[in-house]
Amino acid sequence: VREQVRAGGADPDDLIDVYIDAINDAVGNRPADMTCGLHLCRGNFKGKYLSQGGYEPVAERLFNDLSVDAFFLEYDTDRAGDFTPLRLVPDDKHVVLGIVSSKLAELESVDALARRIDEAAKYVPLERLSMSPQCGFASAVSGNPITADVQQAKLSRIVETALQVWGET
Repeated sequence: VREQVRAGGADPDDLIDVYIDAINDAVGNRPADMTCGLHLCRGNFKGKYLSQGGYEPVAERLFNDLSVDAFFLEYDTDRAGDFTPLRLVPDDKHVVLGIVSSKLAELESVDALARRIDEAAKYVPLERLSMSPQCGFASAVSGNPITADVQQAKLSRIVETALQVWGET
């Protein structure tokens, strides 16, 4: 996407600042007891993605300058890079790992998901991590190419994994 932005005549680094300012303006006056999370979407139209690449080029500014409490980050495929950018997440922010695909029907194993969470916990303490699908199951009216039964199985797998990793809360 950064190359597409440059091809359109804009500087992606300047746009990051514009977007951060716009988001901060939108959420800046929220009540003190309101939690605000931001999903960084890579595209999800009929199971297709728009962008790829790790979070490293934008991580420091995003994690430190955005006035949100949590980040919903897509980490379901190698397109998102590794977890090292999470080292830049401040101690007062939470990370929701989108490690369950909403695009592919294959059901992730509990062990594979738990390993991914353990990898992320090298950078952000487990008590500030959560997990979720990487995006919505129907980001567009046509949805994604997976059935309702698969969606339910994936949500159940998230619960099963969360209970194994974090236990009952």
